[in-house]
Amino acid sequence: MAVKRNGCEGCADITCVSTKEVLSQDIAKNVVTAYDRIASRGMAACLFGSGGTCCKNCNMGPCQIIDGVEEMIGVCGATADTVASRNIARTIASGTAAHTDHAREMIKGFIATAKGETENEIKDVEKLHKIAAIYDIEVEGRDKNEIALELGEKALAEFGSQTDDPITMLKRAPEKRQKIWKKLGVEPRGFDREVTEMMHRTHMGVDQEYHNIMLQASRCALADGWGSSMLSTELTDIMFGTPVPRRATVDLGCLKPDQVNITVHGHEPLLAEALCIAAQEEDMQTLAKKAGAKGINLAGVCCTGNEILMRRGIPVAAGFVQQEMVLATGAVEAMVVDVQCVMQSVAQVAKNFHTDIITTNYRAKMPDGVHIQFEEEDAMGSAKEILKKAISNYKKRSPAAFIPVSNKLDVVVGFSHETINYMLGGSFRASYRPLNDNIINGRIRGVAAIVGCDNYKYSDDAHEIIARELIKNNILVLATGCAATSLGKAGLLRPEAAEFCGDSLGEVCATVGMPPVLHMGSCVDNSRILIAATEMVREGGLGEDISDLPAIGTAPLYMSEKAVAIGQYFVASGAQVVFQSLAVSGAKEFDKYMTEGMMETYGAHWNIAEDPKEIARIMIEKIEQKREALGINKKSERVLFDMDMRRDLGSGSGVGDVGCTGPQHNS
Repeated sequence: MAVKRNGCEGCADITCVSTKEVLSQDIAKNVVTAYDRIASRGMAACLFGSGGTCCKNCNMGPCQIIDGVEEMIGVCGATADTVASRNIARTIASGTAAHTDHAREMIKGFIATAKGETENEIKDVEKLHKIAAIYDIEVEGRDKNEIALELGEKALAEFGSQTDDPITMLKRAPEKRQKIWKKLGVEPRGFDREVTEMMHRTHMGVDQEYHNIMLQASRCALADGWGSSMLSTELTDIMFGTPVPRRATVDLGCLKPDQVNITVHGHEPLLAEALCIAAQEEDMQTLAKKAGAKGINLAGVCCTGNEILMRRGIPVAAGFVQQEMVLATGAVEAMVVDVQCVMQSVAQVAKNFHTDIITTNYRAKMPDGVHIQFEEEDAMGSAKEILKKAISNYKKRSPAAFIPVSNKLDVVVGFSHETINYMLGGSFRASYRPLNDNIINGRIRGVAAIVGCDNYKYSDDAHEIIARELIKNNILVLATGCAATSLGKAGLLRPEAAEFCGDSLGEVCATVGMPPVLHMGSCVDNSRILIAATEMVREGGLGEDISDLPAIGTAPLYMSEKAVAIGQYFVASGAQVVFQSLAVSGAKEFDKYMTEGMMETYGAHWNIAEDPKEIARIMIEKIEQKREALGINKKSERVLFDMDMRRDLGSGSGVGDVGCTGPQHNS
């Protein structure tokens, strides 16, 4: 349906039921959203920018380059291929910087926890010992906090390392992939160093050969995926607990009409965890009741939402494109934000209501927002100050506030790498063997990752269309970030969604009791997918490297520069990706290198397709090609499981004997 609001006709389709319901209410009639702004622009996107051939890296331009036209190269002589590769490389550097700065804060919080300076504690000692071993840290006979402190300090040192030694986490990759990186000279060193070198090499007059530029872009991206993001995920798990399957809800209907509604938006879970703990404190509950509310209701937005959803079952109200809709309900007392993906418009939307936008990080302030700095050394004090501000707004809420409940859906989330291991093999046989066996025998054709953002430029049902096509063709889907939230709203993060699968994947899901789409966390948690892929290789039977696996990823509606960094570290790790667009089309040779030539370098490349069904077709085709190369591309016979077969599933030839309702889990 074309969006028509405030006299504007939108350019995007809205299929989200709750969004349409909110925008149809009188209370939202004066709210100007991103849909309205897109509709009112009245101009097409710049062709030079869209094609990647606008250069503003010096003050002789900006230069708009037309490939193959001598008069339309840069003033300095830079060609379309050079300019487009520099622009992509800078995008990757920015995305890596965002994940790296996030990770730095998490590791500083981890160190403070190990020192006993915060209310947090080291919860997952087993994972602590596992990660400590990768860093050659002795664990025998040592206190968990002592081990954690040494781990945190070694991890933090890698951000600013000036040696040429590769980062530690690279040791987790398949051996064959490590050799490829070493031969190419793309093993990351210090995380910050790779971002700095990338920015230097794309400065005017430095690196001017696109193959060489993209080698450093890969090294920079790998510093993200196998470095800072992976560390952030693992150390956050150690500190707050590794996610396990649990039931929760998604969509705007998770807001409560009789409680103080506080949404937490951004990416760093230190703040969100503190708010979760503080909101349960007796003094805060008492204060809320004095204000006339029955309690305090926390709900997540964007990737912070995915973090607390995974670990605490706190509902997610919205992904990126719905952040304005959360406020447009008129039912939110405060939106508490930290860093990344927070639109400046939320403060303007909030002006229509009683809502405060509370910024909490010195890096990210906003006009018309209220700033309350989150202090890690006094996390509870900061959290309670924020909660008090929100509670004070409750009595100001308009009676016309509208909470849509028609599309509130149950989801099952919490599929960390460890959970998948346990789910398939149980406590004593935790293994990827059942997954590999079922890929080899054809019950599961392959694995696909749907990750990244959502985007106002495209129809908001694209994630669902792709996922349904994949699972219908017996391909297991892994999801992170706002894509996972979108798939939750589509009803695909529930075991009941097995009814939408092809026969053989449906049987596997029904037997194990798992959804066909596994929620694996926030955008920084894509490192979980790298580890899962590595474990599939190590388990055997599916090749010697990630590039051999019948697996592929897509970020079809990406908005953030982080998604391009993610795409490049997947490609550099040997996994193909499909995006709807990439700003390279204006540079013919570079475009061909990204979408074909990288195959020779990494065993994977970028694929571009706009239509969701075409994206799904490409993903299915690439998976089948990998099966063919492995010699396992045979159609599986349809097998109905009787009770004897179910009892035998744990023997190593089936799908495992413990589902996501096992004794260690909460679903």
